[in-house]
Amino acid sequence: MIADDDHGVDAGYAVADLVAEFLADARSRDVPAPIPRPMAELDALFAEPPPARGLPLTAVLDRVRRDVVPNAAWLHDPTHLGHQLSPPVASAIWIDALTSAMNQSMAVAELSPAATALERRVTRWLADLAGLGERAGGTLAIGATEATLTALLAARATAIPDAWERGVAGVDAVVLASEHAHYSVSRAVAMLGLGSERCLKVASDDRYRLDPDALRARLVECRDAGRTVVAVVATTGSTAVGAFDDLVAISAICAEHDVWLHVDGAHGASALLSPTHRHRVAGIEQATTLAWDAHKMMLLPLSTGVLLARDRALLDQAFQQHAPYLFHGEADLVPDQGRRSFQCSRRGDALRLWVAWQRVGTEGFAALYDGLCATTREIYAAVCEHPQFVPVHEPECNILCFRSNAGDDAARRAAYNASGAGYITLTTLDGLPTLRITVMNPLTTVADGVAMLTALARVRP
Repeated sequence: MIADDDHGVDAGYAVADLVAEFLADARSRDVPAPIPRPMAELDALFAEPPPARGLPLTAVLDRVRRDVVPNAAWLHDPTHLGHQLSPPVASAIWIDALTSAMNQSMAVAELSPAATALERRVTRWLADLAGLGERAGGTLAIGATEATLTALLAARATAIPDAWERGVAGVDAVVLASEHAHYSVSRAVAMLGLGSERCLKVASDDRYRLDPDALRARLVECRDAGRTVVAVVATTGSTAVGAFDDLVAISAICAEHDVWLHVDGAHGASALLSPTHRHRVAGIEQATTLAWDAHKMMLLPLSTGVLLARDRALLDQAFQQHAPYLFHGEADLVPDQGRRSFQCSRRGDALRLWVAWQRVGTEGFAALYDGLCATTREIYAAVCEHPQFVPVHEPECNILCFRSNAGDDAARRAAYNASGAGYITLTTLDGLPTLRITVMNPLTTVADGVAMLTALARVRP
């Protein structure tokens, strides 16, 4: 028998205390972020058989406190400047316990009545921000990787209508994307059955944005060769440098060639929330589909990805499933979100987005976005003035890449991270290793950025 003790408030308080303790330590400048042990040591730490009998919750939580928390990436630490992972807003953290407790399945509305209504509402809010129109709709997803796969499946159904039943053998079909597009795009093209080589790279300009003239030339080349273009994928807020493709020009070219435009807005679509930055995504309203990760610049917990479509009926053709034990009636007449998702057993994660939006508000999200970008801009100015470093680009959002004059960036980054002074990451641009920071934490200051540069300059690679 499972003990009923854990259903009471004492157990809840014990877990909440552990979470609050972690948040207090991770956000504090007086508590250095621990450096996780090497993976071999962590494997050994947890190398044990499953317990035959359950342990007291207090003992389990003590083990979590001792072995798990110190070996996690402390995203809430102000000196953590690595990847596009957010230190989530607190209201979303706490409400996740209720989502788990209710354990709703988003496959069909009758198993998630309120959660389905909330998902339809928050996707409506996001679609309205993007200007996608009254026919727009969407679904939550694990992230932009799943959202892009789903969008391209829907695009394939339009370009190759019998692909779901007959496959794509013998069809010369391609997807066009920037050379700086996220790797998930070529992965999705491979999963569509087209083959990863059918993800054709389009050249970028000197700001690492997809070049519209190169795109037009590629489309003409495909047309003349008799190739079917399933979709063009543009990016707002690219992973490497945070570049924003020119959606006004790209959407016009796609309309000219009658091609599906998918926008990977995983990072940059949140600029729509900001009156200061929304000009960077001008033209996004012309997207056929749009991927948007609220777990990035809206600071939601993982995973809170969203896929939106200008015509919601397009998403229903992505998965032409037959499951009479679940789905009943015509797709556009019933609210079941499972028709639009690869997942069946999917949590009601829209609750965390709805709660966070209620708590923070659109203006609050805009202030978060603006603040992160402003801090990055000031760190960029510090890089420009530093004698040992040179910026690779001018930041358009909260991502900044720069290099050391010594040409030892990979080793310098490793030494800096091992020192415990903070955490940054690395990318490759123009064939060269490049230092990269992403300011995801509202607690991070310009002084933190200057201290990072000072420590980076001092470490011995």
